[in-house]
Amino acid sequence: MGLSDAELDAVRAIERDDGADDDLDAFFTGADRARPVREVRVEPFLIARHPLTVPQVRHWLPEYEDSFTDSASGTARIEDDLDDLLGALPFRLPSEAEWEYAARAGTTTLTFRGNGRPDEDQVLDDFADEERTAAAENAFGLAAMGSANEICADVWIPHFTDAPADARPRTGDGPRVVRGGGGDLSPWQGCDEWLLLLSATRYELQDFTAVRPVAPVPTH
Repeated sequence: MGLSDAELDAVRAIERDDGADDDLDAFFTGADRARPVREVRVEPFLIARHPLTVPQVRHWLPEYEDSFTDSASGTARIEDDLDDLLGALPFRLPSEAEWEYAARAGTTTLTFRGNGRPDEDQVLDDFADEERTAAAENAFGLAAMGSANEICADVWIPHFTDAPADARPRTGDGPRVVRGGGGDLSPWQGCDEWLLLLSATRYELQDFTAVRPVAPVPTH
């Protein structure tokens, strides 16, 4: 888990090939937020195929209003209702170790698609088209990993030093960790939004968020 030296080299190669819109000094300066790389033991768990959509959130919060999408099949972005939603769901948030394990789907590259620069065509924010949803799945059958900024159970700590090795979320006071977010700035403005699609990208929750719930594997 984490941003490896090989992945940093892959980003440098994209920059050398003029694949970046700006210089990536800020990205490399902030790379320690996703380091050091470490092995994590992840127990089996179930995770939603895609983030909760607006009607799925309304199943738990009937009065929920979404100002970010007009589509009934679009990803819900939660703001003031987040605590109410988390209290109503019979599921939990993934730890960020679980989220990254799910996003990578057995890969060690920048995204599950490889080390190439992701493009905006890879962003999926609406799940009305089953063919397009299926095309956005990784090897685990999970769609749109990295498209929406998805909240994790961990409190934000700007590095992985002394992080648990068994995928437990880190606890404490403060904002939670967010993963992904490439679709939250769509249409892209040419500010290297593709970096938000990387499996290792992490930052702290500031505004709205999407929710991709998880559950334990049934024992019976």
